[in-house]
Amino acid sequence: MNHWHNEKIAELHRADLINDSEQIRLVNLAIQSRVYHPSLFTRTMHSIAGWMIVKGKKLHARYEIPTEHCHQVPSNSFAR
Repeated sequence: MNHWHNEKIAELHRADLINDSEQIRLVNLAIQSRVYHPSLFTRTMHSIAGWMIVKGKKLHARYEIPTEHCHQVPSNSFAR
C-alpha cells in the first residue's frame, strides 16, 4: 500500500473541506449584507396603513377635539 498516495488524498479532501466552508461563510455574509427590497404587496400595504393613520388623525380632530369652547347654550331646542 502506498502511504504517500493516502496522505495526498487526505490533504486534498482537507483542502476541499476548507474551501467549501469558506464558500459557505461568504454566501452567508452576502445574504446578511444584501439590501432589502420590499415587494409590491408590502409597499401597497405600507401606503394603505399610512393613509389609514392620516385619515384616523383627521377624523379624531374633526369629531373628538372641539375647535371652540361654547359657553352659550342655545335657547331653543331643535328637537320639537
